Amino acid sequence: MQPADIFFEIGAIIVLATFLSFAASALRQPLILAYLLTGVVAGGSLLNLTRSSEIFGVLSQVGVAFLLFTVGLGLNWRGMRQIGRAVLLVGIGQITLATLAGFFLGRVLGFETISALIVGLGFALSSTIIIVKILADKDELDTLHGRLTVGVLLVQDLVAMVALLALAALGTDRTFGDILAIAFTKGFLAVVVLAAFGVWLLPPIVRYAARSQELLLLFAIGWCFAAASALQLAGFSMGIGALLAGIALSGTAFQREILARVRNLRDFFLIIFFIVLGTNLDLSAMPGILPYILAFSLLVLILNPVVVLLLTRILGFHPRTGWLTGSTLAQVSEFSFILVGLAAAQGLVESSLLSLTAAVGFLTITISSYLIKYSDLLYRFVRPATRFLEPHAKLRHEVAQNTPEIFLFGCHRTGETILPAVQALKKSFTVVDFHPEAVERLRERGIHALYGDVGDEDLLEDIRAHKARLIISTVQDMGDTTTILEYLAARKFKGNVIVTVKYPAQAEVAYAAGADYVIVPTVLGGQKFAELLSRAKLSTAHWRRLIPPPAKGGVDSKPTLV
Repeated sequence: MQPADIFFEIGAIIVLATFLSFAASALRQPLILAYLLTGVVAGGSLLNLTRSSEIFGVLSQVGVAFLLFTVGLGLNWRGMRQIGRAVLLVGIGQITLATLAGFFLGRVLGFETISALIVGLGFALSSTIIIVKILADKDELDTLHGRLTVGVLLVQDLVAMVALLALAALGTDRTFGDILAIAFTKGFLAVVVLAAFGVWLLPPIVRYAARSQELLLLFAIGWCFAAASALQLAGFSMGIGALLAGIALSGTAFQREILARVRNLRDFFLIIFFIVLGTNLDLSAMPGILPYILAFSLLVLILNPVVVLLLTRILGFHPRTGWLTGSTLAQVSEFSFILVGLAAAQGLVESSLLSLTAAVGFLTITISSYLIKYSDLLYRFVRPATRFLEPHAKLRHEVAQNTPEIFLFGCHRTGETILPAVQALKKSFTVVDFHPEAVERLRERGIHALYGDVGDEDLLEDIRAHKARLIISTVQDMGDTTTILEYLAARKFKGNVIVTVKYPAQAEVAYAAGADYVIVPTVLGGQKFAELLSRAKLSTAHWRRLIPPPAKGGVDSKPTLV
């Protein structure tokens, strides 16, 4: 094919994606839906604009590499270690139960045993690409449910790799045990080598490259491709290589600068990935398999959130954390297409299962995009069904007889930085967090900590939050912040309330709802607020004299006055 033809195909598809994205934005729909729809329209079933399938496939893989590279760059391994046991148990439990459910549903629908097993495993896997993209857009990758989700996805990817190795063993003279042993040996060596690079070799190179912004960007891209290509040659997926390449750079001083510069490249190539994903949908095959599509889609959309919610609750997490984690996993993974495709190529399953997988993938990805985007809002409707799982009865026994003078809501990131300043006030205080392991660590340090969701008005009543003199909330969810402020206003709270929001524009809403001061982490860090706290202490007059609520429209300037 001539270069001009390829240029026309890419240009036409990008223009189509732009048009559909404008329409999706005007209708307040997720842009991923527009990208997938672009693929359906541009694919062979309709306009047939993707004749250069190999080129589009390569471009989409570049997008996957960049996405996982940025995930590795921003991965908080300290936070991941804190929930490592929970991630492993939830990941293995979810895959096991979802695979069994998919297998039994396949058998009920008349699938052969091997077909039902492969489809069950394929539909138990969730899409790393979709989930991470939406969580990154919502700035929730480093939240508790974000870290749980990323951890579960890593477990799923490892299981998928083992499954692919097992299928590969069927076409060779080697046993599955031999292939697995070789893979683990290679994986161990790869991690050791990349860790050595990250500790000794990469930091000085990055410092030198940082003298030029262009050189820093070029080095980051080159390192991503070098590591991903090396691990792909060693028999691993390109995505795992890109992820490890990002992790190796995550400890350098210029990690955030690299992340900011690679992000735009990542987003462009990811658009191609979603478009290619949409082209896999063969509309002509849909009518004959529609009942199967609906049955497996409902299984994926309902089972994964419920299973994850129950597993996380068993491990001590709040039902809200379980819902926010489980609702992100309600779609089919890109590994599902690879797994079913390889099984079909080896004659283990019918080729028609590829169309079924593509259709279920398209439907679940579309619906789960809404689940993830509006997960906090949807939890308010789900909560009545999960209320029996909430720890209020236990909490009432944990509350001290006398309400503390200070409540600190949330002890992650900003809260952890503020905690020493709260202790220095020499006043009685209690920390409230819905991360069970964080609560246990605080208690081991002799700090009075309670486990609960501060976005729950019943919990605020249980702990008698309105009786305190100072409340500091480092929870950035605006829904939780609104609940706290409305609860305190309804009970004519006479103390000081300090809340945290993600964006400066939200500060005006918080001030109007009764906040005495609003922390915007992008403007005012936790350390600076700790200094303010040491001066203002519990004095209402001091807080309001130090930083009065801004005039309407003047929110952006207030945090910068300190």
